[in-house]
Amino acid sequence: MRFMFVHYVFSDRGSAQDIHHFAAAARELGHEVALYGPMDANSPFNYSLDVESADAVIFIFEWTANLQYGDCLDMVRLVSRVPRRKRVVIDCDGKYNDAISVVGDYNHATENESRTWVDICDSLGDKIYQPTYSPLRRNVGTYFFHAYSPTWEVALDFTSKQYAMFYVGHNWFRWKPFAKVLEAIEPIRAKAGRLGIVGHGWDSLPPWANSSIIQDAYLSDPNYLKRMEVEVRPPIEFGEVIDHMSLGVFHPVVYRPLFDHLRLVTCRTFETFAANTIPLFATGADYIAEFYGPEANELVLDGKHAAQDKIEDVLCRPTYYAEIVRGIRCQLAEKHSYAARLRELVDIVES
Repeated sequence: MRFMFVHYVFSDRGSAQDIHHFAAAARELGHEVALYGPMDANSPFNYSLDVESADAVIFIFEWTANLQYGDCLDMVRLVSRVPRRKRVVIDCDGKYNDAISVVGDYNHATENESRTWVDICDSLGDKIYQPTYSPLRRNVGTYFFHAYSPTWEVALDFTSKQYAMFYVGHNWFRWKPFAKVLEAIEPIRAKAGRLGIVGHGWDSLPPWANSSIIQDAYLSDPNYLKRMEVEVRPPIEFGEVIDHMSLGVFHPVVYRPLFDHLRLVTCRTFETFAANTIPLFATGADYIAEFYGPEANELVLDGKHAAQDKIEDVLCRPTYYAEIVRGIRCQLAEKHSYAARLRELVDIVES
């Protein structure tokens, strides 16, 4: 089967890694995944404008439903050449909902924007999915899209770590949950070791900051980062993510408040477990246990004092927590591989 993915992709954020590995898994299983757009010899992605030979079109929407390459005529071409029953919408950011606001985070600024998004998705197909066990709308199914690859795995070895904590990710509605991690470290800062972050929007405004986006989206406290002696590095490409995650003894897994509320799975749900680090979740324990199993409760930062104790224990006994990570790696490889995701997608298209 030839899949035409339609997605606005950046190589240093979002689902770039997923797009790349879907294409690789498709080749191994005798399928093909192309990304809609003009061919680019310098790109890691398999771009194509050949809609005629596509057996299915998969619209993967995150922050926008716009085409990255093309205009309204390209959209007409996509929907006119492939029948509606072979078109699938994957709503990664929970935007196919009414307007929701959670702790300053939101999916839409107004109900009008929500209706527009819903209308766009409804116009493209009847098969609409979100990466959560708990979609709010009855016509939405569960499809996680993001996946895990055992080929990413770095051996768990804590003998020569450069950092106590290292975080890879952009600041997009993430400051408030991330600040709670730093607050838990603050009482033990002197003995904790180096702290590092890679990404946009932590010590300066991100490039996407503008007057149309509320300040909570890129809220941060550069002075607090300086006081905590957090080293901030510039963004990296998707192929460097896991190596950078591996720099620290532990890596916070920080979800946007909206994503936490909707229990959305993201690329970091999987990538972090492949790195040479201990993932520590700054979110609710029931959400984590639902996906990874009860053993993952030991990787949750719950409350300031409990979080401080957990971080201290991880820094003192990383090998104990490494055994938990190894067990979860096995589960992810078995249940959440890209091959498994692709088979699920074939079933969705053919249903």
